[in-house]
Amino acid sequence: MTDDEADGESESDRELHPDDDPYVLQGRQPHPFWAESVAEQILERVADDSDRDPDDPIVIKGGISPSGVPHLGNMNEIVRGYFVAEALRERGREVRQVFTADDRDPLRKLPRKLADLDGNVVDLGDVNAGALGRNLGKPYTDIPDPFGCCDSYGDHFSNLIERSAELLGIPVEMVSNTELYESGEFEDVTRYLLENRERAREVLSHYQDKVDEEYVPFNPVCEECGKITETVTAVNLGEDGTESGEATVEYVCTDMEAGDQTIEGCGHEGTATLREGKLPWRFEWPAQWQVLDHEPFGKDHAEGSWPSGADVARNVLEIEPPHPMAYEWFTLDGEPFSSSEGHVIMVQDALELLEPETLRYFFTKDPSKARDFSIEHLDQLVDEFDRFERIYYDQQEADETDETIAEAAYPPVVRPAVAARFDEDGDPVADPDPESVPVVDAIRRAQANELVDGRFRDRVRLPYTFAAVLGMTDDPDLREEIARRECHLPSEAPEWTVEFALARVRRAREWARRTGNEFDYELKRTEMPDVDLDPETEAALDELADFVEEGRDPDEIQGEIYETAKRHDLDIGEFFGVGYRLFFDDDEGPKLGPFLAKLDREFVLARLRREG
Repeated sequence: MTDDEADGESESDRELHPDDDPYVLQGRQPHPFWAESVAEQILERVADDSDRDPDDPIVIKGGISPSGVPHLGNMNEIVRGYFVAEALRERGREVRQVFTADDRDPLRKLPRKLADLDGNVVDLGDVNAGALGRNLGKPYTDIPDPFGCCDSYGDHFSNLIERSAELLGIPVEMVSNTELYESGEFEDVTRYLLENRERAREVLSHYQDKVDEEYVPFNPVCEECGKITETVTAVNLGEDGTESGEATVEYVCTDMEAGDQTIEGCGHEGTATLREGKLPWRFEWPAQWQVLDHEPFGKDHAEGSWPSGADVARNVLEIEPPHPMAYEWFTLDGEPFSSSEGHVIMVQDALELLEPETLRYFFTKDPSKARDFSIEHLDQLVDEFDRFERIYYDQQEADETDETIAEAAYPPVVRPAVAARFDEDGDPVADPDPESVPVVDAIRRAQANELVDGRFRDRVRLPYTFAAVLGMTDDPDLREEIARRECHLPSEAPEWTVEFALARVRRAREWARRTGNEFDYELKRTEMPDVDLDPETEAALDELADFVEEGRDPDEIQGEIYETAKRHDLDIGEFFGVGYRLFFDDDEGPKLGPFLAKLDREFVLARLRREG
């Protein structure tokens, strides 16, 4: 959403209309999968609208102000909306999913971090920071792109959002607020609000202290300095016989308060048309709702902008607000996302560690609960997804709730991957690029659904930590040999499933590298390191091999390493060092017992017995 109009809030004495409470609506969920419940609620509301053509598409919307790096948390607006849109499409409804860039908002402060179009996060000093610093207070679309690759900073940000949606296989129509203003799309509603500014003031005064009798719900762009100003001195709606009949406002370019700093105005006195400015956020958001049916938004807006927006919609614009849904925020490794501090992960970055379907799965979780995206424990998320997939294919026992959720959520999670993996004839595609393809066409959708329940059932997922173990060798043939030896690849598996399974190794290897975890070592598989061993140490290694051969768990192996060293009167630290040299040709490594338990047993036994 936007950071516009963040100041001057007051405790409201207004009560929400029952249909506008996002938390009450979320509580009415007859279906275990939240998106199915939301879809049913939208259809009920649409059916009750007698003025609506039943053949009109249902519009699902998200939006954000381009104020920093668009991170995974921002994608809630798109991916949550996607699952609702898919549930509606499964019910035979045409759906448009749109995303508005609130790019006529003013730049209020300099971000510390930015991202290029490939998703690489950089410091402000690494780009043309002056392009931003000289333009505080101006609309994002009037500010040069500090990377020099797009028409404006706002356009650069919109491209990043659009690319993120494309990588996830989500069909989103990007809408620029600047274009809506300049094309006149907002002109009628702006005129209406100015005509009814007394009523607009009265409603907004319940939510913002700064609304007084001189408040005007329009912020012109100064023709002299290009900054947005909030000081309108007169309103002319064209009723006084002016030659053009065009509505205008007169203004003074005054200072703008932006947090703890002041952006100075130039003092220019001028006149602006209704296309040469913007509505304040508290009115701009409801103005977008005139053609919308559903919009997810973060909990900050559920407690702030949403109540005032719903009030403005009903009691000023006299329209129904869209079906609301508030979602809790994500955290990243236990800390809030922060674009300004660079504590973010973008879709592009996440997809270097996860398959797109696993990342989509993360958004299927209950939006009313906060979620942590933990890079350190990413293996747990992958394991959850793999279980979710097995439940769908009746390959894992689960309770009725989990089965119902999988039945509803798995197809939209995996359908974009299936569409990328198989061509229109249903034949496998080698090394698909992209890895996710939007599926909207009815014929292609039916084919994808058939493939999900048909050929895609043969897919193979390597356990994520096992894939990380395979990533400790660069030899692709050896990776496949080990995976087959450990029965993770069936002997009769078709070629596409082998490629599909081994593709996870690259991502798991990258996860190990970024976290520096126990798998971030080079395993010496092809030849045994030259290690000088005395007879007592050799005997101890043979005993340890016999113990491992019995199929012991990680903690048991770790404990046995200690006990074996004690029985043979060996220094425990030196005995662990022998293990590290045998497997890594290094003096240190991960916690040895649990690590050996994750390796293929044949290799572990051969190495402990010095057999190659």
